[in-house]
Amino acid sequence: MPDVDYYELLGVRPDATPAEIKSAYRTLARSMHPDTGGTAGTFRLLREAYETLGDPVRRAEYDAGDPERHEPPAPATTATATRTRPAPRTRPRRFGEDPAFTPAAPRVDPATIPWWHTVDAITRVHYPGSPGHAPAAIALGAVVVLALPLPLGVTFATPALVMWLLLVAAALGASYVLVRRHLSALRSVRAFRTEFGGRAVFGTPGRDDDQVAERLTADLLARYLTRLPGVRVFHGLAWPDSVFADVDHAVLCGRRLVLVESKRWLPGHYETADGVLYRNGQRFRGGGSRLAESVAEFEALLPDVEVRGALVLYPSRDGELTTDPGADAVAAPMTPERFVREIGAWLAVEPSTVDRDVFRTILRRLVT
Repeated sequence: MPDVDYYELLGVRPDATPAEIKSAYRTLARSMHPDTGGTAGTFRLLREAYETLGDPVRRAEYDAGDPERHEPPAPATTATATRTRPAPRTRPRRFGEDPAFTPAAPRVDPATIPWWHTVDAITRVHYPGSPGHAPAAIALGAVVVLALPLPLGVTFATPALVMWLLLVAAALGASYVLVRRHLSALRSVRAFRTEFGGRAVFGTPGRDDDQVAERLTADLLARYLTRLPGVRVFHGLAWPDSVFADVDHAVLCGRRLVLVESKRWLPGHYETADGVLYRNGQRFRGGGSRLAESVAEFEALLPDVEVRGALVLYPSRDGELTTDPGADAVAAPMTPERFVREIGAWLAVEPSTVDRDVFRTILRRLVT
């Protein structure tokens, strides 16, 4: 890691508030992003600085590892008027990760996935919002029934004739409106299919060396969750007031949305209690997550959609990583295997539904 002071990189004082750090990051990111002329390495360092200083625990760890920020220089002695040079700066410890370790791509036996065989992978996708064939067919049927007296030669008294003509006219009017609405919906669905075809995945997962976990999760989503015909996967979403990839992945099926963060953390057992993440029974201080904030942002953006978060974890060195089964947290930590089983079952409630309005709203937040 380059010996760069994160505060200097962001241009803020060591006592800067979280709001000042966030504002500085967003201002710099606009000019340092690779899409606006910056380099991938510089932007990655900027993002690491923000993720470190933006998380209170990681910021405290960072500050504790910088003696220049906390320790005054040695006082001058009577023998010399020069000060002793401060001790060389040290970087925070890396919590035992193995930079050379790459976790294996997770594989889940379909026989162990409860929802796998309850879903027909070739079911026709349903697009809500269309009145369907039934209303138009019923209206046309009513017209046919009301017109039966004509071929049968039935005669009506004048009042009955007037009433019959009014009913026929009403049925014809309703049939016309419903048929037009049905044809308009068919054209809309046809245009949607033409625009997006059978695509189920949108965006590109991170390609940087430190984004291995994102690529593993991308493969996991494409390999297993796309078995649900209505699933649409997005890589790299921005919050409503942001232009950066604040969310690693999102999975939409019907009116249910899962936001996903992918992390490489130390082996061990992870669980949450009262919104606090623990590893092996101790509060975890090895990394931060903005998943709870992401869930809140998208709940506000899509108030009629059920939104939940999942923190998919991979080991950062050789060893077993486990999570607490059945945890009902906003940002529940999960192994890839548990993610496939639990999140897949949650999405399988509406396995074949694609809500076009919700889909387009999320697609507009895609930044990769």
